[in-house]
Amino acid sequence: MSTETEKLIQEGQAVVMNTYGRLPMALVKGEGSWVWDVEGNKYLDFVSGIAVNSLGHKHPEVVKAIQKQTEEILHTSNLYWIPNQIHLAKLLVENSFADKVFFCNSGAEANEGAIKLARKYAKAHYGNEKYEILSLKNSFHGRTLATLTATGQTKYQAGYEPLPEGFAYAELNNPDDLKQKITDKTAAVIIEPIQGEGGIIPAELDFLQTARKLCDEKGALLIFDEVQTGVGRTGKLFAHEWSSVKPDIMTLAKALGGGVPIGAMLAKDEVASAFKPGDHASTFGGNPLATAAGCAVLKVMLEEGFFEDVQEHAAYFKAELQKLADKYQTGEPVRGIGFLLGWPLAKLGPETVNACREKGLLINFAGGKALRFVPPINVSYEEIDRAVKILDDVFSSLW
Repeated sequence: MSTETEKLIQEGQAVVMNTYGRLPMALVKGEGSWVWDVEGNKYLDFVSGIAVNSLGHKHPEVVKAIQKQTEEILHTSNLYWIPNQIHLAKLLVENSFADKVFFCNSGAEANEGAIKLARKYAKAHYGNEKYEILSLKNSFHGRTLATLTATGQTKYQAGYEPLPEGFAYAELNNPDDLKQKITDKTAAVIIEPIQGEGGIIPAELDFLQTARKLCDEKGALLIFDEVQTGVGRTGKLFAHEWSSVKPDIMTLAKALGGGVPIGAMLAKDEVASAFKPGDHASTFGGNPLATAAGCAVLKVMLEEGFFEDVQEHAAYFKAELQKLADKYQTGEPVRGIGFLLGWPLAKLGPETVNACREKGLLINFAGGKALRFVPPINVSYEEIDRAVKILDDVFSSLW
């Protein structure tokens, strides 16, 4: 570690709150699937800002859109109509189940808005006793007090008690447990199509179908949290497209802005109409810069043949990872869809992450359960092969 890196770390520790377990490095440049640290070291980035830089770093269309917008106007607030916001909302509506979009700045905000909308809708249609949000154990939905409570992992909630009331939890992929937990008080069920921070665990089709059926029967809304799975990550625009199940509300963030902070909550007209002016807001939500970037991201992904290419590359990568898992007999199969992949490890997870970093590959360990691979979804075969070679070298030394 160079003197420059050490100096940056010391300066940061002096003035930045200690809320992250940071690696001893500072990234200062990116291009495509590659990043460089302050010392000039080059890394293959299979973290992508935690599934944010899905088109890689410095994608020319995203850069062009941002540059153009900075020369025009950055912020106006939602006191006025924002053309880019309208354009991005149209793209999302035309390519989803939804009729309306609310824009914010992050996944947590999108999920907070979804919880508020679900409660507002339930009270308007069923009365004050229908307010409970049913989420899943091992889930992750954000770090506001409400989304932290919806998160089905007590390690994130410790120290913040008393938590808001009105939340319950069911087991993922356990339809019987879901049937027991959903009640007449349930306003909504919120599900990640693939639990990301929980260790890359996909929701099974019959579980999603059961959730949809139960919500319809109980007058509850079905919310899909696609903050991590959405906007191309799984080889379709939205992960739930791999099933026949459609939600009433969907939340997005991460990849939508190509690196510029943005969040979105999508809903059907009937549900969205529960919000009236003043019910919910965001000063920066859907600002001209973020939505310019979002439009550029979607236009690239919606080009003909784009997702077919992503699916082919992702299938190749998953097969290569599974070959390594079989070679080193690490246990459970590699899981996930598209380029949201998890390699379950019962031991040496952090050690593997550090050894890969030393060899020029950035990955992370999700939920203390699985190596997480979220490279740019336009990663090349050559870059995949390089990552696999580094993993092979690391496992040959560690296992």
